[in-house]
Amino acid sequence: MYQPKYRRRRGVILTPQGSNKLQKAKSEAEFKENSGYRYTLEKLSDRTGLAVDTLIRVNNGSTSVDKQTLKRYFRAFNLILEPSDYSWPETQIEPQIKEIESDDVDVKPEFPGGQVPLDSAFYVERPPIESRACEAILQPGALIRIKAPQLMGKTSLMARILERGRKQGYQTVVLNLKLADEKVFTNLDRFLQWFCACVSRSLKLPNKLADYWDEMFGSNYNTTDYFENYLLAQIDSPLVLALDDVDRLFTHPEIASDFFGLLRAWYEKAKYGDRSSNIWQQLRLVVVHSTEVYIPLNINQSPFNLGLSVEIPDFTSAQVQDLALRHGLNLPIQDVEKLINFVGGHPHLIRLALYHIWAQDISQEQMWQIAQVWKIVTKLYIISYIPPLHPNLIR
Repeated sequence: MYQPKYRRRRGVILTPQGSNKLQKAKSEAEFKENSGYRYTLEKLSDRTGLAVDTLIRVNNGSTSVDKQTLKRYFRAFNLILEPSDYSWPETQIEPQIKEIESDDVDVKPEFPGGQVPLDSAFYVERPPIESRACEAILQPGALIRIKAPQLMGKTSLMARILERGRKQGYQTVVLNLKLADEKVFTNLDRFLQWFCACVSRSLKLPNKLADYWDEMFGSNYNTTDYFENYLLAQIDSPLVLALDDVDRLFTHPEIASDFFGLLRAWYEKAKYGDRSSNIWQQLRLVVVHSTEVYIPLNINQSPFNLGLSVEIPDFTSAQVQDLALRHGLNLPIQDVEKLINFVGGHPHLIRLALYHIWAQDISQEQMWQIAQVWKIVTKLYIISYIPPLHPNLIR
């Protein structure tokens, strides 16, 4: 197996260009988000996830820090750290072989499949998506809608939104509709009772549907009453409720129209300003789906035209090159462009290709041979992972 050799470097410092770029972005954020007041070190630490002493070292400009630290600082203000933004201290000798940060030296590429773990070195952020979504979930009564094709990174992004909520002390619940048996979708009443029971169990609260379910009032009213007067009333912090794979409901329009109307009603209840609004402001919703909403929904009953809409894009050339470096592969830009041309910048396919090149299951030369595309597709298991194929693969 290919094992690239690395030489460690002690750290980097900001160049004047990088410092000016960061300070400008920080000043703009202070003006827009902090009423023009400068961020305290404590607030900067909360925003960036960096320790106060680390921030002091970065701002000092004469003390070197790990490059990953600068990347994190830049990402917090929706910036990408570029080579012109940092430099190596003069006391260090410029190595003749590719470098990676000391924190990543012993990290082996992981086989891509499903959600990228929170602590993974191979999750590629796509600014400003992550920071915008993680800020939105802190807003009372928030609704975030994540839409992208299969294996684009929806669940990985959802996990990072939930993690941001947990760091704020919020309760979090993930409900994947793929886990529901087909009989759950028999009728609206059964589906909403399953929905309420699942959330209760996730919150480790007793199932009290019998106390709140009255056929006279209808399923939507009973579900609202159960959440307002029981679930939300029992917890002393906001609740982030993530609904994954809601596409499952699109094949059951008789249930979907009422359920999605219910979500919209909850979102609007948080805005009413009446007695119950404070309770509904505690609920933050994340709705994740892969396909377009093709079921007919009244525009005034749909939640898909409210809140923050997030569409996950393909990887850019810079992001693919960065990911290749994390795999120990120093790909020139022309090879990066070839790879993107093959798979359209699809995140999972890019990671799959880089993993197999790193593992020497396939060489770069093989990857670039158009005549072997179908052989490569089969070798990388793309057919089994992603139906239908990306159009670039079959043209």
